Amino acid sequence: MKKGRMVKNLLLLMALTLVLGGCKDKKDEQKESLTDNRSQEATGEPIMGGSIVVGIPQDLEDSLDPHKSVAAGTKEVLFNIYEGLVKPDEEGNYKDAVAKNHEISEDGRVYTFALRENVKFHDGSTVTAQDVKYSIERCAGINGDGTPLVAAFSNVEKVEIPDEKTVQITLKEPDTEFLAYLIVAVVPEHAKDLDKQPVGTGPFTYVSRSPQENIVIQKFGDYWDTENQAYLDEVTFKVVGDSNAIVTGLKGGSIDLYPRVNSTQSAQVKDDPNLTILEGGMNLVQALYLNNSEKPFDDVKVRQAMCYAVNRQEVLDMMADGKGTIIGSSMFPAFEKYYMSELADRYPQDIEKAKKLLTEAGYPDGFEMTITVPNNYQQHIDTAQVLAEQLKQVGIQAEIQLIEWDSWLSDVYADRKFQSTVVGVDAAYLSGSALLERFCSESDKNFINYKNAEYDTLYEQVRKSVDDSEQIQLYKKMETLLSEDAANVYIQDMAAEVVLRKGYGGYVFYPLYVQDMAKIYKIAE
Repeated sequence: MKKGRMVKNLLLLMALTLVLGGCKDKKDEQKESLTDNRSQEATGEPIMGGSIVVGIPQDLEDSLDPHKSVAAGTKEVLFNIYEGLVKPDEEGNYKDAVAKNHEISEDGRVYTFALRENVKFHDGSTVTAQDVKYSIERCAGINGDGTPLVAAFSNVEKVEIPDEKTVQITLKEPDTEFLAYLIVAVVPEHAKDLDKQPVGTGPFTYVSRSPQENIVIQKFGDYWDTENQAYLDEVTFKVVGDSNAIVTGLKGGSIDLYPRVNSTQSAQVKDDPNLTILEGGMNLVQALYLNNSEKPFDDVKVRQAMCYAVNRQEVLDMMADGKGTIIGSSMFPAFEKYYMSELADRYPQDIEKAKKLLTEAGYPDGFEMTITVPNNYQQHIDTAQVLAEQLKQVGIQAEIQLIEWDSWLSDVYADRKFQSTVVGVDAAYLSGSALLERFCSESDKNFINYKNAEYDTLYEQVRKSVDDSEQIQLYKKMETLLSEDAANVYIQDMAAEVVLRKGYGGYVFYPLYVQDMAKIYKIAE
């Protein structure tokens, strides 16, 4: 099956059309082709050079090694440093990156990639087929202890090099969505410590990191895509988690860009003539995530009662001025072909029904619980506070416990030592499995300990299917099970508001949780 048939637009029905003409390069075409839902700031003539300071809510605590990082906040920064055989664009397509083209066999088992000539790593070495082979095998655990660093790569049977410019990946089971996972970073085999010194092929190269302060990246002069090199010379990601400090930094000029401000911050800066607010989707599944192995959340009636107890629209109204999209399962609207809007209506607020379910479960007077929330995400704190008040109506007393982000990653996500938590779960890859695989019983990412044999069976059927329409229906059945089982109290896909300083342009919203700094430019005065 040829590349032209297999590069899928997973999220939108039509690809963006670039208007060609005159002597314009791709940067000019890009500037003119941005549509309203991806770039809303004032346009102007872009210039090469300059720098920008981007505020981020937490330090990159987990790992700078792209095969080991798990936090969305880390991945959005590393997107600028690393690239895979393919990379996503703002339309949800997979575009060849380190590879110049690819083919996928009809049975969905063999993926063949022809590599580009003279792609450079940031240390000056040239990418070889052996580097690609090493990267894929490292993710699959083939050359290690057998434990995959990336779960989806457990399906990799072997990686071969037919010639010095070709890499062939053979899967154990058919998987026509596996291309989505090949955005995973290609790294040099000789790299010794990627966690301390990242080495990728992306448009920016790693410079330095000051813990709890910042991470600095610079334009990579030898970037292979000469027509799409970064405009800016330097980007500083500045750690600014305090809500007041964010507003002060934006108004005072020490922060030029802050993604995902909350409604309070947005209101505080909206009248500043030096700032522009851009609106898009956050592409996160925000929910009250419940540890299904902890009492009382091991009882489906308790979980369903909690779903009936909450008023999702009130949550949106209280914490985001009504902005956002109410959802009913672990899928957000940008995954258009998988998304089931009808599940958002499954649990309308019904206090009496909630109380009845709690009584049937043996909790007629309710119970006490703890909601653990990372203290650097005000949106999640605000949501938890509204939920706590709503749950009181059915006798559930919820105590909110704020913890540091690194503690959340270790205690809640990794060790699963929690009762409930409010966070947003992203999709690291543009595939249905990116959001739904994590709830399989044996998945390392299944931090809520959800177990349903039917769900596991459906996912195995998905993995073996090579029919797109069949996969869609199977994924929808999985989403429906999560909703029926009230695996979590699903809330919303949060609205994303981005604050950008006047004098900059080119910001683009992606269907993934990334910040593409290569597209941002300073505007000529």
